[in-house]
Amino acid sequence: MKTIGLLGGMSWESTASYYRLLNEETRSRLGGLHSACLCLYSLDFQPLETMQHEGDWDGITDVLVSGAERVAAAGAEMLLLCTNTMHKVAPQLEAALEIPLLHIADATAQQLQADGITRVGLLGTRFTMEEAFYRTRVEDRFDIEVLVPPEPQRKEVHRIIYEELCQGHIVEDSRHRLLAIVAQLSAAGAQGVILGCTEIALLIQQAHTEVKLYDSTTLHCQAALNQAIAGDPTPSTT
Repeated sequence: MKTIGLLGGMSWESTASYYRLLNEETRSRLGGLHSACLCLYSLDFQPLETMQHEGDWDGITDVLVSGAERVAAAGAEMLLLCTNTMHKVAPQLEAALEIPLLHIADATAQQLQADGITRVGLLGTRFTMEEAFYRTRVEDRFDIEVLVPPEPQRKEVHRIIYEELCQGHIVEDSRHRLLAIVAQLSAAGAQGVILGCTEIALLIQQAHTEVKLYDSTTLHCQAALNQAIAGDPTPSTT
C-alpha cells in the first residue's frame, strides 16, 4: 500500500472526515486489521482564512507549499489537499512538488462522468462557486456544465461554511436552507449536486434529499485509495 499524504486543517473538522473515511474504506477493501498508510500535516486555519478574505493567495501558496513539502519529506507518495477552496493554488503546489497531487475536482468529475452526468450543481465557498479554478476544470476537462446558485444563496452557503461548519456547529435550520438550494439547482436542470466544500457533508447527506449528491470528500478519498491499494495482495481474511 502506498502512503497517502494529507495536507489538512482547513478546517480540521473536515480533515477528521478524511482520516476516518480513508481508514474505513481501507478496512472495507482489504478486511482484517488493515488501515490506511497516512502522513498528515495539519495547518492553523485562522491566518489562512484571513488571507483568503484579503485576497493574499501568494501568501497562502507559500504556506501550503511549505506544508506539502513536510508531508512529502515524511514519506508520502501522493498528496491530498483536504479542502476544495485551496485548490485555487493547485498548479503552484504541483509545480513545487515531486509527488503527485490528486486534484479533488478530478476525483469528483470522474464519478460524474461515469454516472453520465452532463449538468451538475455546485455548492461550496464563494471562492469555489464564483471563481473559475474549479468550475472551469470540470467543464473543460470533463465536458460537464456546472451550475451555481444565485448570489444571495451563494452568500448564505459561504456563511454557513465559515461561521458554522468550520467551527463544528450543526444547525438544523441551515440544513433546511442548504437542502432548499439543492432543490433549486435541481429545478434549474442539475442532474446532481457537488458538495464542493469538504465540510458540507457534515450537514447534509444523501438521506436528506432525492437529488443525487456527490460528496467531494468521499470521492477524493476513494480516488486516493484506488491508487494507493493498486497491486496490493489479496485482502485479509483475518
